[in-house]
Amino acid sequence: MKITADTNVLIRAITGDNAQQSKAAQTALKKADVVALAIPVLCELVWVLSQGYKIPSGDIAETIRRLMNGASVVVNRPAAEAGLALLHGHSTLGFERS
Repeated sequence: MKITADTNVLIRAITGDNAQQSKAAQTALKKADVVALAIPVLCELVWVLSQGYKIPSGDIAETIRRLMNGASVVVNRPAAEAGLALLHGHSTLGFERS
């Protein structure tokens, strides 16, 4: 099975904020032969995790790196790495909300 994970699936899988939906999202991601991660989805993921869940940018970057390093994940790595560098730059420049 090949899937393109949207932001909602990733949020549910990462946060575990809804037991039933989180389990379904995690199962779908684990079972997929290929998981495509679109750059706009990763951007939205950063926004939701930082603004909605108040997760520090360093933790968000680590989560995205773990997602990207999944064996079945396909992503535009140069673009994702550029976004992660920008995210890291924001945390070191004091733009992160507390």
